[in-house]
Amino acid sequence: MAFEDLLSDPVIQKYLHELVGPKGMPVAAAPPDGEVTDEELAEELDLELNDVRRALFILYENDLASYRRLRDEDSGWLTYLWTFEYDKIPENLEEEMYRLLEALRQRREYERTHEFYLCEVCSLRFEFGEAMDFGFECPECGSPLESMENSRLVESMDDRIDALESELNVEELGA
Repeated sequence: MAFEDLLSDPVIQKYLHELVGPKGMPVAAAPPDGEVTDEELAEELDLELNDVRRALFILYENDLASYRRLRDEDSGWLTYLWTFEYDKIPENLEEEMYRLLEALRQRREYERTHEFYLCEVCSLRFEFGEAMDFGFECPECGSPLESMENSRLVESMDDRIDALESELNVEELGA
């Protein structure tokens, strides 16, 4: 996938936005070719230097940027020259999908193996043990707690898990 195509993909834009937030998005969305300093980026994008540095550090933590340090011989000041490395985005997204798949599998198992009670007034949900401790009354409003059917939630998780497994070309062990 070409660099320009990568940045125009809405999934990748959403991924970058989730990483760096709205203040860092101008930095992430318009990476320059070659090396650039944080000061140059802040000036070019008309952003606060701290917002640029925060975005660069987050990109660095996620292997999407690297830097090289130069020490000024006269002043001793360090200058950081940043390079963007967005070729790793597809791999990072795939890792995120695997993490999501595992989290969904665990949550589905939790939903399948627990009994829940709901306060229909407050929309608070309790496990059986908690509901029993409260005498099957909502601790917030005193309304009776009703047994909650969560099969639609589990089915929805099944569908999402199936879609992720298909996209990742994996099967659930023991399925």
